[in-house]
Amino acid sequence: MANTSLEARGVHKSFPGVLALQDVSISLRGGAIHALLGENGAGKSTLIKIVTGVYRPDAGEMLLDGAPVRFAGPRDAIAAGIGVVHQERNLIPRFSVGENIGLEHLGGGFLRAIDYDALHAEAKKWLEVLELDLDPRTPVSQLNVAKMQLVEIAKALSLRSRILLLDEPTASLTPQETQVLFRLLRKLRDEGASLLFVSHKLEEVQEICDEVTVLRDGRNACPSRPMTGLARQDLVRLMIGRNEQVPAWSTRSAQGKPAMLELKGVSTSLGHSNIDLKLRESEIVGLYGLVGAGRSELAKCILGLHAITSGQILIAGEPSRIGSVAEAIHQHGIGYISEDRKREGLILDHSVLENAGVTVWRKLMSTLGFLRDETVRARVAPIIAGLEVRTPSLAQTVGNLSGGNQQKISVAKWLAAGVRILIVDEPSVGIDIKTKAYIHELLRRLADEGTAILLITSDMPEIITVADRIVVMDDYRIKGELANTRDYTSMGEGIMALIHARDAA
Repeated sequence: MANTSLEARGVHKSFPGVLALQDVSISLRGGAIHALLGENGAGKSTLIKIVTGVYRPDAGEMLLDGAPVRFAGPRDAIAAGIGVVHQERNLIPRFSVGENIGLEHLGGGFLRAIDYDALHAEAKKWLEVLELDLDPRTPVSQLNVAKMQLVEIAKALSLRSRILLLDEPTASLTPQETQVLFRLLRKLRDEGASLLFVSHKLEEVQEICDEVTVLRDGRNACPSRPMTGLARQDLVRLMIGRNEQVPAWSTRSAQGKPAMLELKGVSTSLGHSNIDLKLRESEIVGLYGLVGAGRSELAKCILGLHAITSGQILIAGEPSRIGSVAEAIHQHGIGYISEDRKREGLILDHSVLENAGVTVWRKLMSTLGFLRDETVRARVAPIIAGLEVRTPSLAQTVGNLSGGNQQKISVAKWLAAGVRILIVDEPSVGIDIKTKAYIHELLRRLADEGTAILLITSDMPEIITVADRIVVMDDYRIKGELANTRDYTSMGEGIMALIHARDAA
């Protein structure tokens, strides 16, 4: 694979009410992995969409191997050898995994039938490259978020692109899956490919990237330069304009506090078996496991989306049968921040105000059934401001916000609801360092005020930072639990030992 260079110079892009990019430049070279960093709303995804022909720049130019290029659409970029894994997945749910991977080269010509055996065989090769044991005939709608992310990566790899842009590719992946991807990216780099890597996980950036560009408020805070000599705090300072503040939280115990949510011998229609779990008032319990462990699925069974086949759920000590999400919210005070904000967490074609306020409409409605925007705004505006959501106004359509700002809205709606039990599923996917720290502080404060929080995350540093106890799950079963000492080395070793421990005979 010949070395290929891509350069953008002086790029400007604006949307109604938002100046997304102003005089931004970046230079990617073949045989290198280049990091693109910045807070949510800094312009990273906009720049990627310009490079791949989704958006046209208002000003500026792009050069491919030194020659000016202008793409009329994404297919022009693909034809030029540019592939992309977008932060927001672009898969067709009712199509199979193989059909999605081979979407750009389906069919052999006009009125010629698709050779599905060949299509799925080719898809299987790319799944195996990512060490993903998955039947390519499986409908995408049956996959969890992490597997969808891997299929999206396989789809981009199948195009054999000379330039590959990856926007938050590891956001939903476990550490093991991330290392598989990194081995592949290093191999592509060594073969001469030009790679752009966007991530809020700075430890990953420092591990994998050779060069870096930093954006802040739609401008270059750092032009393209080698990573050599840049420590984590240097990157943080470039991104947010100040040093990172690391919380020094002490260990806590909720012993003696009443149990707000308790599962006794619960089995479910999805395959969970004999689950025992207790969540106390003012406690944050972390639920850790690898992809396929059944953590998100357990949360959805608690919420009444799937059947409990045996065992018992107790809410504040009372046996309960939850038949729907509405019942979980309004009768039992249970909130759920979904890991899949696009399909489950938000209504993308509705406003920020409507999305952030949807959980409190019933509570704020007048006795005659009327609901005024001003009433909802008074409840949600302080939360939106505290989360530093970058939006021109509360009337802005959520689908027009960056992925990170969409995640903030999915958090905001549950903070507005003031639930007494909050299940938080991958809360920091796709959000920047400052917002991640704010959400962690917010969860801690909510717990201090009495909220019982079940934190589901694949980010091991996050679970060790935030949780009071850590419950480890694998293969739809509880493998054990650990009191959190916040010693990252020993906790990490203890968690992985539980995952890989054999079940007792």
